[in-house]
Amino acid sequence: MEIIEDRHSKFSTIIASQLPVTSLYDVISETTIADAILGRLIYVSHRIELKRRKS
Repeated sequence: MEIIEDRHSKFSTIIASQLPVTSLYDVISETTIADAILGRLIYVSHRIELKRRKS
């Protein structure tokens, strides 16, 4: 949370994850902190979702 707070609206930040955004609430146990982090990221972000190609 501190990293996101320090960089919010000041610097670009790249975050890579194998988890979908909806499952971040399961990973971050405190709902208030998850809301704060996602609130700062989601609305000013460019999301690129990669799909697994079927063989």
